[in-house]
Amino acid sequence: MAEITELSLAELSAALEKKETSSEQVTQAYLSRIESVDPKVGAYLLVDDEGALKMARESDERRAAGKACGPLEGVPVALKDIILSFGVRSSAASKILENFIPPYESTVAARLREAGAVFLGKVNMDEFAMGSSTENSAFQKTRNPWDQGRIPGGSSGGSAAAVAADLCAGALGTDTGGSIRQPASHCGIVGLKPTYGRVSRYGVMAFASSLDQVGPMGKSVEDCALMFNTIGGHDAHDSTSIDQPLPDFMPACRKEAKGLKIGVPKQYFGEGLGPDVEKAVKAAIATIEGLGNEIVEVDLPHSEYAVATYYLICTAEASSNLARYDGVRYGYRSPESKDLMSLYLKSRSEGFGPEVKRRIMLGTYCLSAGYYDAYYKKAQQVRRLILDDFTKAFEKCDAIVGPVTPTPAFKFGEKTEDPLEMYLSDIYTISVNLAGLPGISLPCGFSHDGLPIGLQVIAPQLAEETLFQVAAGFERACDLGGRRPAL
Repeated sequence: MAEITELSLAELSAALEKKETSSEQVTQAYLSRIESVDPKVGAYLLVDDEGALKMARESDERRAAGKACGPLEGVPVALKDIILSFGVRSSAASKILENFIPPYESTVAARLREAGAVFLGKVNMDEFAMGSSTENSAFQKTRNPWDQGRIPGGSSGGSAAAVAADLCAGALGTDTGGSIRQPASHCGIVGLKPTYGRVSRYGVMAFASSLDQVGPMGKSVEDCALMFNTIGGHDAHDSTSIDQPLPDFMPACRKEAKGLKIGVPKQYFGEGLGPDVEKAVKAAIATIEGLGNEIVEVDLPHSEYAVATYYLICTAEASSNLARYDGVRYGYRSPESKDLMSLYLKSRSEGFGPEVKRRIMLGTYCLSAGYYDAYYKKAQQVRRLILDDFTKAFEKCDAIVGPVTPTPAFKFGEKTEDPLEMYLSDIYTISVNLAGLPGISLPCGFSHDGLPIGLQVIAPQLAEETLFQVAAGFERACDLGGRRPAL
């Protein structure tokens, strides 16, 4: 058997079920690897050794007592630092919440806990999920396990790097404009952004409420399906939660991926797409066609407006959501303030990082009197057109495939001086969030210098079964040679 930490979540679950190992042994193996390897990667902001081992022993006791055990029983996972777990520090990688201890637990964490999963700790991210490189964390850089001079992607860079570096069996991230799929692509793992509303956002710090979505990140499509089975479904605590039954997605993962119509947007293969990415994605499309599927061209004419639309809507919602961090109710309070106004000004200016301040100012401006109709209202109208484009495209096909990012992971500092260039790294993922669709990123190849490249599969709303069928079918057909990052 391979090293315990190299197993996929599904393989680890099977080993635990067969009692080939125990949750305590597995958890200890991950903690040891985190101690030896994470200083090179910087994925974790907090490692909860005692809490994880306690959860692992309790899991072993449940298994020994013959109590019903699900597939996540005893499996160690990591949580993005924006997801609250009771009594464990959660900062959103921001100085303004540096010492915040949540008095309650998010629904997704509660569902993982109920399923018997073990929480190893909290992983790094861009501050309040604002960024595409995890360079905006207030505390540390996370490095790409494939090349430590490069970014892991963002904002769920810590989650992606932890999975890729075998520092957890699976992780949860959040995706507002591609923050699960883009880092999954850069780190050579699988990341799922579910249909908006299919996973509860209760207990997840809000960035842009109409776009944010929690999703799983794992080493295989099946791993993501197992976690999605657990965290998905209606939640009365979240008014945006969809009240529909959640099917078991494992049968879809095992279903043959043939006889489908697969759409390829002509707008996704133009200026700005790197040659390595174009070559790998086109090879992936040929593989999918070779499985017995029909490839059809689809038209998404408003996709060129997606980035501008997204940054108007997400900054507007961010300026509203982050107004609560004022130095009064909770979070960082400046010791230099002399009156109420200086308390607000100093606490927010000292507590927030540059990218968060930039987005708050942009959002406040586009919501202000005289500009609301010109910017925010117009952006919402274009958002509708983008959704209509996808609706028409899905009349011709069952799923859409294309690139996740224009290039493989870039070097640290390469795009920090030009925010607009950084924003374009999410150009192929943003429209999926604007339309509320599910999307998945999975490895499809490597660049000439050995960096992972991802393939994105997009499905209609609530059609995650099609997503898993196509992605798992491609995963079985695609031979990437079993490469792993050298750490």
